[in-house]
Amino acid sequence: MMWTIITIVAVVIIIALIALAVRAMVRRRRLQQRFGPEYDRTVESKESRREAERDLRERQERHDSLEIRPLPAAVRDRYARDWAGVQEHFVDDPDQAVGEADRLVTVLMSERGYPTEGYEQQKRDLSVEHARTLDHYRVAHDINQRVGGRDTSTEELRSAMVHYRAMFEDLLKSDNDAPGDDRR
Repeated sequence: MMWTIITIVAVVIIIALIALAVRAMVRRRRLQQRFGPEYDRTVESKESRREAERDLRERQERHDSLEIRPLPAAVRDRYARDWAGVQEHFVDDPDQAVGEADRLVTVLMSERGYPTEGYEQQKRDLSVEHARTLDHYRVAHDINQRVGGRDTSTEELRSAMVHYRAMFEDLLKSDNDAPGDDRR
């Protein structure tokens, strides 16, 4: 009788441990799918996987509290025209065009409902829905920070424009486009 009770308790404990392990794996997989390359970047930057996953969940909770808005077609068209203008300025003044591209991306973020209080927070907020293009934003921002110095070539400035465009286009389109809007 005693061995039967011990066996049952042991089996229950083993099943509970397996259930906890499966739950943890499912949560990890969801975070990996949601954040893509940002998951790996965050794990590498933190002291432990647990700390990284907590950070990513906090980002997601903050993002869920934001009022991210889809853009109506007319507003998206206006932004597309604004972007075309920024690209045209590149020919005459590449340094200034890169700064304009940065400002336009920031304004678009704000219009969509993302807070724009600082670059680090922008990256954290964008990582939830735009993780796949976030590296573009990082590279472009890095180049933009060096604009005006002698260490930025025209090719680097062109590269910044390409990277800003990737982030811009990702922000401009949305899986949550306005209802009745057939442009996707």
